[in-house]
Amino acid sequence: MSRTSAPPPIAGPNSPGTATVDSALTHGLKQRHLSMIALGGVIGAGLFVGSGAGIAAAGPSIVVAYGISGLLVMFVMRMLGEMSAANPVSGSFSVHAERAIGPWAGFTAGWAFWVLLCVAVGLEGIGAAKIVTGWLPGTPEWAWVALFMVMFLGTNLAAVKNFGEFEFWFASLKVVAITLFLVLGVLAILGVLPGTHAPGTSNLTGDGGFLPNGSDGFIIGLLASVFAYGGLETVTIAAAESENPVQGVAKAVRTAMWRIALFYVGSMAVIVTLVPWDDPKVAAVGPFYAALDHLGITGAAEIMNVVILVALLSAMNANIYGASRMACSLVARGQGPARLGKITSGVPRRAVLVSSVFGFLCVLLSYWRPDDVFPWLLNMIGAVILVVWIFIAVSQLLLRGRMEREAPEKLVVRMWLFPTGTIAALAAMGGIFLLMLRQPDTRDQLLATGALTLVLAAIGVWRQRKGAGAVR
Repeated sequence: MSRTSAPPPIAGPNSPGTATVDSALTHGLKQRHLSMIALGGVIGAGLFVGSGAGIAAAGPSIVVAYGISGLLVMFVMRMLGEMSAANPVSGSFSVHAERAIGPWAGFTAGWAFWVLLCVAVGLEGIGAAKIVTGWLPGTPEWAWVALFMVMFLGTNLAAVKNFGEFEFWFASLKVVAITLFLVLGVLAILGVLPGTHAPGTSNLTGDGGFLPNGSDGFIIGLLASVFAYGGLETVTIAAAESENPVQGVAKAVRTAMWRIALFYVGSMAVIVTLVPWDDPKVAAVGPFYAALDHLGITGAAEIMNVVILVALLSAMNANIYGASRMACSLVARGQGPARLGKITSGVPRRAVLVSSVFGFLCVLLSYWRPDDVFPWLLNMIGAVILVVWIFIAVSQLLLRGRMEREAPEKLVVRMWLFPTGTIAALAAMGGIFLLMLRQPDTRDQLLATGALTLVLAAIGVWRQRKGAGAVR
C-alpha cells in the first residue's frame, strides 16, 4: 500500500509520536561508545563458534564465501547508513520502511526484528551458561541465565550511558582478542613466530584443494557466513541516543569495510592457512581454538572460552537494548500496545522488562519443549535478518530520490553505485533465498521465517486499512 494512504492515527516517522519518543530518550552515548558498539557488533559468537561449520563444509573457499557475503553486508550497511544519517531515529530501518513503503512495512520489519533479538537473547544466555557450568560443574544452567538476565536488565533499566560503558569494555576485550589472534596467526604464517614453521599453501591446496566439497559445500559455507554478520544494525538504533547522531552513524558506516575485511575475511584466511580445514577440532570446538592449539598456545581452550563468554554477554546486552528501543519506537508510531512505550528518566523501562522476560521465556522453552516448540522458534527467526535487509534495500531505493529532491543536504552518506548497487544487492538477497530452498536445513528456516513475515505483514496491512477506514 502507498504511504499516502496511511491514516493519521498511525503516527508517521516525522509525527509528534516519534519526535516525542526520540526527544524523551536521553543522549548519553558518546562517540567512543558508538564506535565500539559498531566495532563490537562485527565480532560476535557467530564468528568465534559458528564459522567452524562453514569451514568444515566449504574448506579453504570459506574465505571467498565470507568475502562475498561481507560485500553484501557492506552494501546493506551503506544503504542503512544513508537513511539513518539523514534521519537518525531509534526505530532505524523500521521507520525508514514506514516512510518508504507504508506503516505495514514498518510494523512487519520492526516486530520481526524484535522477535529475533529477544530469541537471540535467550540463545546467548544459554551459550554463556554452558561455558560457566563447564567451569563450575553441578550448577544449574537456568540459574546462570537468570543471573545474566538480571545483570543486563539492570544495566538497560539504568541510564543509557551504563549500556554504552558495558558495550565499550566488552567490545574492547573482543577487539584486543581478535587483534592478538590475527597478529599471532600472521607471524606463524610468515614463519617468524618461535616454534612454528611457515605452512605455505599446503592447507589451501591439499586435502581436496581449495574447493574440497564442490559447489554444494561452498553454498553451505556461504549461507553460514551470511547469517554470521547479524548485529551490525544495532549501531543505527543506538545513534539516536548519541551526542552527535548524524556524525556518529556516518563514521560507523564508513569504517564498516575495513572492519569486515579485517575481522571476518582476515581471520578466516589465517585459520584455513594455518590449520587443515578437515581437522575435527575446527567443527567440534571451534576454528579459533583449533588454530591456537595448532600454534601450541597453552590454555587455548580456556582462552577461547573467556573470549566467547564475553562475546555472548556483549550480544545479550546489545540485543536487550536494541529490542527495547525498537519496541518503544513501534509503540510511538501507534504500532503496539501504548503501555509498552512509557519512558521513565529517559529509558523505556517497560520495553526493556518485556523484552528481557520474552528472552527468558525462550530459555525456559529450551528446557520445557526442547523437541518441538523450541526448534520451531529457532527456525522462525532463522532468516529474519535477510527479511530485514530486503526492507532496508527497498526503502533506500524508494527514499533516495525523495531525499535528493526535498533535502539533498541530508545525504551525508551516499549508497555506492546507486541505483545499480541497491538493485544488485536485492538480486543477491533473492539468490540467497533460492540457495536456502536447495538445502534441507535452511529450507525449514526459510519457510518458518516466511510464515512469521506473512503473519506480521497481514496484521500490519489490516491495521493500516482499519485506520484508513476510520478516517473515511
